[in-house]
Amino acid sequence: MAMAIPHAVKSFLNTGVSITAAPVDLKAVKAKQQATWASGDYSVVGATLNIVAESLCETVDLRAGDCVLDVACGSGNVALAAARRWCDVVGIDYVPSLVTRAQQRAAAERLPVTFKAGDAEQLEFADSSFDVVMSVVGVMFAADQERAAGELLRVCRSGGRIALANWTPEGFLGQLFRTVGRHVPPPPGVKSPMLWGTEPRLAELFGHEAADIRVARRHFVFRYRSPAHWLEVFRTYYGPMQRAFAALDENGRAGLTRDLLGLLDRMNRSADETLVLPGEYLEVVITRR
Repeated sequence: MAMAIPHAVKSFLNTGVSITAAPVDLKAVKAKQQATWASGDYSVVGATLNIVAESLCETVDLRAGDCVLDVACGSGNVALAAARRWCDVVGIDYVPSLVTRAQQRAAAERLPVTFKAGDAEQLEFADSSFDVVMSVVGVMFAADQERAAGELLRVCRSGGRIALANWTPEGFLGQLFRTVGRHVPPPPGVKSPMLWGTEPRLAELFGHEAADIRVARRHFVFRYRSPAHWLEVFRTYYGPMQRAFAALDENGRAGLTRDLLGLLDRMNRSADETLVLPGEYLEVVITRR
């Protein structure tokens, strides 16, 4: 699967990320990202995404006894879903508080999952260690996209699968990040995580080691009491949103609130006071050559 350069450039433009030749300190970017995801409590938001993890486990056709790695596992949705299918599972995340929450959830369900702190860009596992490597809206946020993709490929055995769920640039999360970015611009030169939700970028990252790449567009439906309730939850618990509001003065926060509620109102299909909002993501299964 070849990368079409015009499509790649178009994807960059669609995500609202400027292209620059200036060098980027990815180590510094990652440190800021880690602090961002450690703020708030992502497990509150992550708990609503269980259905995405369950769907991905079915799509990748997990088998009992498979060795599975959940990368950027958050509070453990994918790892727990795989363990319920009698797989041998390890989950890693670079936010210690999320690893602790995942361990608590595994203990509560009496599921034998190993959770530990780990970096998606430097996985501490031998080559070809896993039958299936998975990530649900996690690894897509790695600062160094090429390095993270290379690590997923490295630890996956030949004939194994890499299964991903990635938000798309066109979907709600892509529009959300663009809306926030108009108020709090992202670091210059950093590639948008939403590129992981485009087929050309997946081909660029994985095509050289893939026997097959299959993608399907899916929707996760955000269901909240109201648009204001969604904003309250995300502003309180979702690290990127919490940090964006903290970076603004009172007028800036009012402007961001207005724009976010406008986005929610445009995309809400509930026809009542609640929020029912489809968020598009790309479900991906890569077979390792």
